[in-house]
Amino acid sequence: MLVSAAAVIAVLAVLALVGLTGGSSSKRSASTAPTPTYGSTGAATPRPTGGTPTVTGPAPPKNDPALWLGSNSAPVTIEEFGDFQCPHCASFARRTEPELRRRYVSAGVVRFIWRDYPWIGKESERAAIAARAAARQGKFWPYHDALYAHRFPENSGHLDDAYLRGIAQRLGLNMSRFDADRRDPGIRAQVRSEMGFAEALGMSGTPAFLINGTVLFGDQSLKTFVAAIEKARSER
Repeated sequence: MLVSAAAVIAVLAVLALVGLTGGSSSKRSASTAPTPTYGSTGAATPRPTGGTPTVTGPAPPKNDPALWLGSNSAPVTIEEFGDFQCPHCASFARRTEPELRRRYVSAGVVRFIWRDYPWIGKESERAAIAARAAARQGKFWPYHDALYAHRFPENSGHLDDAYLRGIAQRLGLNMSRFDADRRDPGIRAQVRSEMGFAEALGMSGTPAFLINGTVLFGDQSLKTFVAAIEKARSER
């Protein structure tokens, strides 16, 4: 099951207040963000100065199953909030995620869900829309991987129409359909809905993860993810 907003909003509110980052692209400047602290289990450990704040927030927007990897019956669900321009997201996608897919997703232990949080700039949204257009032809994850295969300076103009179409062509997509789907206002609305959800939860940057509702923030080590997954698995 997708994690409900009610299960995570209080934790995320504390996370936002203490500014846990740890290998992430953040809206907060490095000079103002506190030093992150992590528990031995691999989950982020917020340190509130008072009681847990009471907040309200929206229900999670409906997520396209084409943006999922793994079995619906997997005991552990990981939701990633990511931006296709985020260098730390790219590091996770290239360094850690392939091993998690091999070790846990393929084994039916983890279901992995992508949620768009294209906060860095217009090129982020443009890439997110293109990836969802690819999803309509069953190619979201290959497109996702291709976007993260090469790194460019943020908002430098590299993620332009020609580049995004080039990825689609290499993946063998129907280009007329791909172009039409990128113009579909419904896809743009989906991307912005997920970004609004992340902002409402107080996400301060990317990547951010929910592992069965427990927050893990930043491009953490494989060891940290394994510990968090095994803990979530043991609590089922």
